Amino acid sequence: MIIMKFGGTSLRDAPAIKTVCEIVRARLDARPVVVVSAVSGVTDALEVIGRTAVDRSADLGWIRERHETLHEDLDVRESLDPKLFQELEDLCRGISLVGELSPRSRDYILSFGERLSARLVAAALNKAGIPATAVDAFDIGVRTDSHFGRAQLLADDGRIKRALAKLEGIPVITGFIAKDEKGNTSTLGRNGSDLSAAFLGNAIDAEEIQIWTDVDGVLTADPRVVETARPIARMSYDEAAELANSGGKVLHPSSLAPAIEKQIPVRVLNTHRPDAPGTLIVPEHRDPNAVVRCIAHKRHVTLVNIQTTRMLDQPGFLATIFRVFAAHGISVDMVSTSEVSVSVTLDNTENLDAAIIELGKHAEIDVHEDLGQLCVVGHDIGHRMGLPARIFQPLMEHGVEVKMISLGALKVNVSLVVDEANVETAVRALHEEFFG
Repeated sequence: MIIMKFGGTSLRDAPAIKTVCEIVRARLDARPVVVVSAVSGVTDALEVIGRTAVDRSADLGWIRERHETLHEDLDVRESLDPKLFQELEDLCRGISLVGELSPRSRDYILSFGERLSARLVAAALNKAGIPATAVDAFDIGVRTDSHFGRAQLLADDGRIKRALAKLEGIPVITGFIAKDEKGNTSTLGRNGSDLSAAFLGNAIDAEEIQIWTDVDGVLTADPRVVETARPIARMSYDEAAELANSGGKVLHPSSLAPAIEKQIPVRVLNTHRPDAPGTLIVPEHRDPNAVVRCIAHKRHVTLVNIQTTRMLDQPGFLATIFRVFAAHGISVDMVSTSEVSVSVTLDNTENLDAAIIELGKHAEIDVHEDLGQLCVVGHDIGHRMGLPARIFQPLMEHGVEVKMISLGALKVNVSLVVDEANVETAVRALHEEFFG
């Protein structure tokens, strides 16, 4: 069996969904299980609906019309489930009555995007003569903790495979959503459908996990920044993981873990160019001719400098610092230390103010916002003579100041922090250096 996950841009209109049906048809011999995101633009619209429901101004018109049009264009009007819209209306009414959008209610609202999408794609497949059944992930046993908004998946006990075996036709499963152990709807965080696909692939011991998106696989840089970025035919798990965690848009940062656990290959493909070879991600791969595989970046990075002489020969000081971040639910990304200071970067700054107050009891704290992170990814980067010069020379020539440096312990990446305004200049300079 294989997992085939289709993102929102792969379902953007009726022709794209028909293309998805033909892609699935071509792989029927591999016994596909389909995982879908919400239709492009729908999750953002649901975010707005949730916020406006608080003051009783929620408007479901655009989402209703969007799906009605898609069902009509695909000639599957009878499959549009009015009960889902009624359920969403009732939820919005409840939010307006209490005057508050809780994290749990927000997850419940966001779940409707995938639930509508799965029914749409299943109907399109049936219309194309490919028997299919729409499935909500929580109905086949996908469970999480109760950390709404960024819920963590709970280990499968075999129930998923047993549930799928009872379904008729191709399962079309909602990505991104699940339920906690109390039966509350939860979500895995934005772009969590990749993680859903990998988790399901792990549960059914899939032969391959396919991520269908709108680019020709994993590229050497973000094509929106570097027009000459080109696909990477093959890369290793650790390279792909570093790329995903460093801002690569193709894969969700957590999506590789379930695949790595069972050594399942992950293939990234382009829905709009299904004949393109894409990128195959495997347990081990070395390309001796390509030291640097890609340049990743992300924006909206916050740098926190923690400085005190009390660090000198002080056992447990670092544990104290990171315990504060953990207590406030803040995930640390890059770390750089010296004898008297620790510098860390953060993506999630929710609760940072409270964490800074607590950290201030132990050290002097300096916070810098509006920064960006660059990541130069490739095997054995730390062991290549002259490579640091090739990284810093182009940046210096383009007037890009580096505020923090970190070399990964696996020697798979060098990460740099720069002003957010210089991110694109730096990415283009490094891409020209290594791929020009």
